[in-house]
Amino acid sequence: MSELMNDRKLIEAAYEDLSLLDGAVAAIERTIAALDRGEVRVAEKVDGDWKVNIWVKEAIMLYFRIAQLETTHSGPFEYHDKIPVKHGLAEAGIRVVPPGTVRYGAFCEPGVVVMPGYINIGAYVGEGTMVDTWATVGSCAQIGRDVHLSGGVGIGGVLEPPGARPVIIEDGAFIGSRSIVVEGTVIEEAAVLGANTTITLSTPIIDITGAEPVEYRGRVPAGAIVVPGTRPKEFPSGSYDLQCALIIGRRSSSTDRKTSLNEALRVFEVPV
Repeated sequence: MSELMNDRKLIEAAYEDLSLLDGAVAAIERTIAALDRGEVRVAEKVDGDWKVNIWVKEAIMLYFRIAQLETTHSGPFEYHDKIPVKHGLAEAGIRVVPPGTVRYGAFCEPGVVVMPGYINIGAYVGEGTMVDTWATVGSCAQIGRDVHLSGGVGIGGVLEPPGARPVIIEDGAFIGSRSIVVEGTVIEEAAVLGANTTITLSTPIIDITGAEPVEYRGRVPAGAIVVPGTRPKEFPSGSYDLQCALIIGRRSSSTDRKTSLNEALRVFEVPV
């Protein structure tokens, strides 16, 4: 049996029965190190569908149990935490601008730029992606290649339960400033979220480009251009407008991503 498969068995057993935790410590540490190197992932796309590697999330949760609080210093700043920051940034080919932080156990492909933002353990960030100022990538989130997370974007972490899908932002997506994406929702390839758009599993995502509205939940379709919206709902005390997201157009497939994005933002007057 390979070391990886053996580690998986030990982690799964320890997660079900914490009395076995001592015997799984080395397996947990090896798994977190493999996460940090990008050799394993919390979730990956298999035959067009996202599959959660539950045992990897279990390893992260068990790691919090075995890790010890330590005090560290960076210049005049003091930190007291269980998980150190990621090291070897130059060798990895990633740029992190002070005071941006990538936590140990997160992986960034070469060409990732992290402004003063934050990437948490278990996250995976693809090549050429920008994590802009005060943007956060929550635990286990999977961010594709050539994605732009604008200033103040909040990508939620999904650690528990272990089988829950993390937030997924696919290749080429653009997430406008102060947008929030949480609860394991999927923003599909090349989609655009305008500024201040909130997407949760229960958010109505309504395509209003056709003769009749088409509603989605939990995912923004590939290439969709989305802005915040509201729709009325009746309550005993009257009618009130509740938050939704509106698909107002699609990015063109006839041009490259950069040209298409610029055109989409201009034509549809999408705030970013």
